[in-house]
Amino acid sequence: MDTIDAIATKLETRQFDQKKVPDEVKMKVLESARLTGSSNNTQHWRFILLEDPQSVGRLADDSTTGPWVRGANFAVLILTDPKVNGHMIDAGRALQDMQLAAWNYGVGSGIFTGFNQEKLKQDFAIPPNLVPTAALGFGYAAVKKTGKRKERKPLEQIAYSGKYGQPLKMAAAK
Repeated sequence: MDTIDAIATKLETRQFDQKKVPDEVKMKVLESARLTGSSNNTQHWRFILLEDPQSVGRLADDSTTGPWVRGANFAVLILTDPKVNGHMIDAGRALQDMQLAAWNYGVGSGIFTGFNQEKLKQDFAIPPNLVPTAALGFGYAAVKKTGKRKERKPLEQIAYSGKYGQPLKMAAAK
């Protein structure tokens, strides 16, 4: 899939079909996270793959904003080192790469960041030097969204040339 097409068509998925995602796709998703850039190449992030329904359910129970993840085929919990400047950006970069990799194989995903931190740390044996920063649920969408383009504001309304408010000097990309 073309990268721009993937970005233009990937929508958040929070309702999943029961069809199982192949292990090779799960590994591609994790590999995409591993290959993501990080602050000063620290590679401080860690990823916990949750595949069985009990673990995914525990993640849902420990969530304040992601109970929908219970229906996912698998989930990935992103841990970062809060002592690394840019750790939150690094988590965002990794999750975006994972989402795009999954979408390349027709697998939808959704993210959330609200957790009961202490419960999550206890349930998933997270070491004290790392914090749960984001979680993603993955699976085939219950409602097919493939090919649908996102509704977004025109580029001319959100991007400027040289300084805020100055119109772009180039033709907008379509």
